[in-house]
Amino acid sequence: MGRFSFEDLEVWQRAVLFAESVIVSSEKWKTAGKHYRLLEQLEAAVTSVAMNIAEGKGRYSQKEFKQYLYIARGSLFEVITLLVIVEKLGWIDNKDLDTFRNEAEIIGKMLSSLANSIKTK
Repeated sequence: MGRFSFEDLEVWQRAVLFAESVIVSSEKWKTAGKHYRLLEQLEAAVTSVAMNIAEGKGRYSQKEFKQYLYIARGSLFEVITLLVIVEKLGWIDNKDLDTFRNEAEIIGKMLSSLANSIKTK
């Protein structure tokens, strides 16, 4: 079985692993059931990073791909905002937040570099 072209992108691979680590971590948090919407939003945002990279790669123009990379970067920023809220609620400690921030920073730089490398007309 063949691979899709986006699967060869290191930034997509890292975004998938980042989503996995955030979701696995969230399954351990001691949260009140009433906060399910916050957790759903976090899952949606963290999976959106890799999904937007993939969707953009599947578009027909480099301009569209670049736009989806910017959308992925926005989702990444949303994830960090949600993780800061989660840390303030005491569901994760500052060390975990720093770990997530560091990986998000790497992914963000990779997204920006990739977007900047795309020449559009």
